[in-house]
Parts: sequence; C-alpha cells; structure tokens
Amino acid sequence: MYNMTRLSNGLRVVVEKIDYVNSVSVGLWVENGSRNEDDKNSGISHFIEHMLFKGTEKRSAKELAEVIEDVGGQMNAFTGKEATCFYIKALDTHLELSIEVLADMLFGSTFNEEEIEKEKGVVTEEINMSEDSPEDVIGDLHSESIWGEDTLALPILGTEKTVKSFTREQIINYISAYYIPENSVISVCGNVDISNVEKLVEQYFGNWQSSNKKVTHYSTPIIHENSLFKKKEIEQLHISLGLRGIPVGNDDIYPLSLLNNVLGGGVSSLLFQKIREEYGLCYTIYSYISSFNNAGTINIYTGLNPNYAGEALKLIVDELENFTKNGISDERLTKSKEQIKGSLILGLESTSSRMFSNGKAFLFLNRINRPDEIISKIDKIDQYMLNEVMNKTFSHGILNSAFVGNTIEIEKYKQILGDSKTAFKQIVRTKSV
Repeated sequence: MYNMTRLSNGLRVVVEKIDYVNSVSVGLWVENGSRNEDDKNSGISHFIEHMLFKGTEKRSAKELAEVIEDVGGQMNAFTGKEATCFYIKALDTHLELSIEVLADMLFGSTFNEEEIEKEKGVVTEEINMSEDSPEDVIGDLHSESIWGEDTLALPILGTEKTVKSFTREQIINYISAYYIPENSVISVCGNVDISNVEKLVEQYFGNWQSSNKKVTHYSTPIIHENSLFKKKEIEQLHISLGLRGIPVGNDDIYPLSLLNNVLGGGVSSLLFQKIREEYGLCYTIYSYISSFNNAGTINIYTGLNPNYAGEALKLIVDELENFTKNGISDERLTKSKEQIKGSLILGLESTSSRMFSNGKAFLFLNRINRPDEIISKIDKIDQYMLNEVMNKTFSHGILNSAFVGNTIEIEKYKQILGDSKTAFKQIVRTKSV
C-alpha cells in the first residue's frame, strides 16, 4: 500500500506499507548535489553530508552513531550529482526514533569549527583515495568530456582547494538555501501505520522553513563531442566511451535498459562475449546508463593493456554498428525482458531498496514507480519501440570519450572513434528509407 502527501511547508512524504516484514527504512532526500554547485564551492554538498554526522545540540558524533546501532539499526548517507540522501534502517518498533534522529541531524547540527577543520582533512584523504582509483578518475574525467562547463561535470567530492576553503558561515548559508522542504522528500517503507508516519513527520519536520530558499531547477545541458586524456603511472589504459542517453522520467528508459542489457549489461552481453571471451583483450567490459534531469548518457567502460586498445576500440565500434543495424531477434527480446524484470524484482526485495526507489522517483518526478507498472511497461516493449529508442541513442554513435593511463595514442583513437560516427549516421539513413 502506498501513500503520497505534502505538508503545508512543501515537504513531500511517500510511505509504502509492507506488513510482512519487521523492519522500516526511513530516508531524507534533498534535491541537491554537485550539480547545484559551482567552481568556488564544488564539493560542499558532500561535505555537508559528512558534517551532519558530527554532532548536534542533543548528541555528540559518537552518540549519533550509538543511538541507532544500540537498537540494531544502520545509518548512512550518500551524495550524488543531483541528490543527497540520509537514511536509517531499523526494526519497525524504532520508527519514531529513526525519524527523530534524522530531524535532529538536519535541524540540530552544530557545525563546530574544530570539527569542520578536522573533516576537511578526512574529505581531502577521500579525494586522494579517489585519485588512486583509475575507475573514479575516469568517471570524473569523462563527465568533463561530456558536459563541458555545465555543473553536471563537477566532481561530487570537490577538489582539495575548494574543500579547504569552506567556512562555517558558507556551510550554514548553503544549507539554508538548498536544504529546504520544497526540495525534499521523506520516504518511509516497512511495517508501519501510514497515519502514524504522517503524524510523526508532521511533528518533527512540520516547522521546517527557510528565508533564503533556492528551489532546484536544472538546465538542459549540451552533450559535447570531446575526448580527454589524463596521465597516470599505471599498467592499464582505462577507457570510457559516451553515447546519447535518455533523461530521468522518460518511459523510453525501459526499452533502453533492455538494449543496454543486450549490448553490455552482463557476461552474456555482446561486448563481453566479443571483447573478452572471443578475443581475450580485457578482464572487464560493460555498458551502463546514466540518467539525469533533462539529460542522459550511455557509457561503455573497459580497462586493458594499452597495446590492445586500438584493436579493442575497433571491435567495440564494429559491435555497436552491427547492433544498431541489426537490432535483436524476437527470441532475445523475450529473454531480455525476463532478465530485466528479474533484476528489477530482486533489486526491490528489501525495505531499504524500495525506500530508495520511492524516494528518488517522488523527488524527481512527483510520482512513484510501482513494480507492477514497471513490469507492465517492460512486457509491452516490442521491436518498433526498440527501433525508435535505438535511433534516439545508439545510432548517434560514440560522441565522447576519456582515457586514463600512462601512454595513449590519442590521435589514433580519435580517428577510430571519429570514423564510427560517420558509419552510424549511414546506418540511421539506411533505416529511415
């Protein structure tokens, strides 16, 4: 059973009652992330996420951790490009405690100057650790390649320079502007009484107000055709290739998910079978979808010996061209529907995963994605829909790329990828005749 409501201050609340479990998951979602920032305060959303665990007027940082762990619960948070989420999972008997603790963190955090300085060191180490991970480095580098000067390109962690510049006043002012009820959702899922949840949310969040509101509205960014390379003293060359995708909230995401699953979604996918299994050029290769408000991409990632990069890129281009031209058979369509339905249902087996799904959908779309409705949409996918989505996405070819490694034949790779766009355009024209 679902219920969606809005408090008088603009805070949205979504509750899913599941009466056969003994747990409850509570999430505070804020439509604010690195995309809301700029070059001067890059990383402040992630830094605020850290600081909300550093003590309130009622509880020290240690007491905040203990109050949930002492009742067998779990508490955590994450920051993304467009949202920050603080969440607690506990036994359903601790629903009020979970809601009260999240409210205490949001409204009662002290932002102690000493703790701010200490946390700057912690986040700087997190940035350094990320720099030691080629997968993280190429993710941020490819964002720059795709989005250029748009704030979608900014790294979630920020930079050492911006993090060290944060002041207590800057943090408080930012929270006052963006952490507002109009930008937020409380998502609750588990064995709960819906009317009791709404009463508790009103009790602890009903007086939430701000005089410095900045309601989030995102622009429509341009997807750039660009290639970037970052030199790192590592053995492998890491490659990320970008194609046009689908924005958040568009129902084309379901046929796109099916197509992506066939191309590079698992060990039976075309790319894995060709590049790894048949040619043995890499250990891992996969494709994935990144959907944002008003924009989306499909990315292909692999890491391999630099000596094999040219051959691998040519094979990837060939597979993409064949995939775009030939599509998939009816038999594979049927199997792929079952694969993505199975993945969906298995991914929604816990109260926390359903809380995440409901909270994110309500935050961005003002609706929820019911599993039965999604399955119905997947069942309706046919060859015509796949062809339409193929022409909107994969048929535009590889638009941008990023490379991280010690050496790179950049002009050679740009030539391979540049030629691919001509081939894809020819396929699109052939399809439209």
